[in-house]
Amino acid sequence: MLERRRVLVLTGAGVSTDSGIPDYRGPNGSLKRHRPMTYQEFMHDPAARHRYWARSFVGWRHVAKAQPNFVHRAIAALESHGFVSGVVTQNVDGLHHDAGSTNVIPLHGDLSMVQCLNCGAVEDRRNFDERLASANPGYVERIDLDPSAVNPDGDVALSDENVAAFHMITCLVCGSEELKPNVVYFGESVPRDRKQQVKELVDQSSSLLVIGSSLAVMSGYKFVLDAEKANEEIGIINGGPGRGDQKATYLWRTQIRPAMTQVLDALGIAGR
Repeated sequence: MLERRRVLVLTGAGVSTDSGIPDYRGPNGSLKRHRPMTYQEFMHDPAARHRYWARSFVGWRHVAKAQPNFVHRAIAALESHGFVSGVVTQNVDGLHHDAGSTNVIPLHGDLSMVQCLNCGAVEDRRNFDERLASANPGYVERIDLDPSAVNPDGDVALSDENVAAFHMITCLVCGSEELKPNVVYFGESVPRDRKQQVKELVDQSSSLLVIGSSLAVMSGYKFVLDAEKANEEIGIINGGPGRGDQKATYLWRTQIRPAMTQVLDALGIAGR
């Protein structure tokens, strides 16, 4: 399938686990201990929003330190050698871009930016984090964080006491506390302009390769349904069972890193 080129790659949390970011549904997935914040909660419950930012202030710095792993670099190599038309990722960690992939669409957004829900102003997450640190001196140092407990969206469990001790900052433009990371929450729709970007990439592609995703979320599974409807080949590489397995032309149930090693070797891609 890759030798025929113009393959669209769809990735999930499984490609980032070797970078120290846990997945949601794997053997040690975060959903076993954590229920992600929903869009409705974030928008309509100020206490839930305050709790999110306290937890994210601690957990995001772990995600921010993460580096691309072999799988990210392998996918970038496939793109640079012309086998892959582009990457749509369900991840919000930005690691595909850091690895060198150039045609990347973060389907669910990117943690690197924060947007004001009141006036629409956007702020770089690192600058935002510096402002949070100034408002909360010594806060992170007082918390004993287990890196394995950090969730894929940078969230981490905190005690009620730690949440109450957290001081939230406001928008630099309008002074509102209604600030949101530039990511799509559970229950929120993918922005229209991003859907159009995805459609254009899909139109440029002739087949679909899913890597490291169980496709449990409809926004990802829809790629498989659309490829099936268009009579396109579908490949899936994943360590565990997934929603699209029965529709796959090629199903490879294996660990992702060794699989990608074999893929690059078979295509004669070296220097990775």
